[in-house]
Amino acid sequence: MMKKLGYAAMLIAALAAPYVLYPVLLMKILCFALFACAFNLLIGFTGLLSFGHAAFFGGAAYIAGHALKVWGVPTEIGLLLGTGFAALLGLLMGGLAIRRQGIYFTMITLALAQMLFFVFLQASFTGGEDGLQSIPRGSLLGMIDLKNDMTMYYVVLAIVIAAFLLIVRVIHSPFGQVLKAVRENEPRAISLGYDVDRYKLLAFVLSAALAGLAGSLKSLVLGFGTLTDVHWSMSGLVVLMTLVGGMGTLAGPIIGAIIIIALENKLGDFGTWLAGVTNIEWFNTIGESVTMVTGLIFIVCVLAFRRGIIGELAARIKS
Repeated sequence: MMKKLGYAAMLIAALAAPYVLYPVLLMKILCFALFACAFNLLIGFTGLLSFGHAAFFGGAAYIAGHALKVWGVPTEIGLLLGTGFAALLGLLMGGLAIRRQGIYFTMITLALAQMLFFVFLQASFTGGEDGLQSIPRGSLLGMIDLKNDMTMYYVVLAIVIAAFLLIVRVIHSPFGQVLKAVRENEPRAISLGYDVDRYKLLAFVLSAALAGLAGSLKSLVLGFGTLTDVHWSMSGLVVLMTLVGGMGTLAGPIIGAIIIIALENKLGDFGTWLAGVTNIEWFNTIGESVTMVTGLIFIVCVLAFRRGIIGELAARIKS
């Protein structure tokens, strides 16, 4: 009952948010929330730590952006192409990576993702260090004009909610129960007759596809794709979001994404306000220390909230 009330409150807040806050910032948060949920499906419910999810997020952003800008495809086709590219890339990377476990799996995903980063760095269609600029939003199904930020926001919200419901359905399905069994005790799952590698590969591909959808939406919302999207630091950022919010929880990655993206975008404004109130000039430099602040939050979460914000709240409610 508490979960349903919580989700209802989040939905109401999401519907009302663009009337209070900047819609483009909210859409960016939604994209990263979906990215974090996709990553959490792999690490939180399957027990696989991938450090190469930036490849799916950024790669899909480039493919969707190029298809929309250069090929002139409809918006929905561009999103599907970006998602499909991420799924195919996930199949290739996952097929190689799942042959190893633990830190070896993680390092293989990181190495493959960095290889893709250098491909995009050299490729002509990505714009190199300048990035892919001026990606048009177009219209959805030829009827809904996405140039308006409010309209675009509710379209993004609908897509993210649909993707979130898909994740919920997967987790509570027999397939999801096998993934949890793999996470808890892989040798026992093997002894029960499950083809563990096949389940892990399917989870990897699904996670990659959803991360690709998030990246495609991000390029559509902001109108550009950059090398930052495919850099290994983006993989680190999504790990941070998931851990801060609560790994292995459904709402945790969403809360983590809200906190981290809000810090990145509003920390400078907060520092300026503090400087004006206290007359201490040093506070004006807070906006330049986002990495330090997020690192501090990570340390605090690891020391005091090991299960993340949502995980700790759930544990306290149960007790």
